[in-house]
Amino acid sequence: MLGIRLFQRGDTLIEVLFAVTVFSLVTVGALSIMNSSTAMAERALETTLVRNQIDAQAEALRYIHDSYVAAYPNPVAGQPSAEWSTNIVANEAPSASTFGNCTPPSNAFVINTNTEKVESRSVITSNVQTYAQLRLTPSVSSEGLWIEAVKASSTNKYVDFHIRACWSSQGLSTPMTLGTIVRLYEP
Repeated sequence: MLGIRLFQRGDTLIEVLFAVTVFSLVTVGALSIMNSSTAMAERALETTLVRNQIDAQAEALRYIHDSYVAAYPNPVAGQPSAEWSTNIVANEAPSASTFGNCTPPSNAFVINTNTEKVESRSVITSNVQTYAQLRLTPSVSSEGLWIEAVKASSTNKYVDFHIRACWSSQGLSTPMTLGTIVRLYEP
């Protein structure tokens, strides 16, 4: 009996520790890759949702502009055509503000996509809870989403609208920014 036990060997403590270490490194590596993949998927979803918000603002701008052009030179009070001449063109600035600090300028505004009315700077906040968006209930508020109207030179008859979004995303130390420019011509 004693001779049989001599030839049976178990794993040594060093071999067990080495196996546990290798398993731990593989597990930590896999979890890191999964975590970064989840963060990338979340950022892609946020970007898609913000792009939809920006597109909605651009379409609302175009709608108000087209209503104004159709009613030109006599925009109808209470209609989208009057929004262009009274609220949008009144918010023009000579040049665009810097975009890095995520603070909307004083001439910033958003358009309520339900009513096609221009909402003033007072509804725009830099406090973004999830992603840049326009909330319509219970009252209108814009979180990290705004429009700036930038006047062209006096010889050109167009206005550039900088639609901008800025929000914090998971796993990033700097805020994410997204924007577009819509150029609309005066009739």
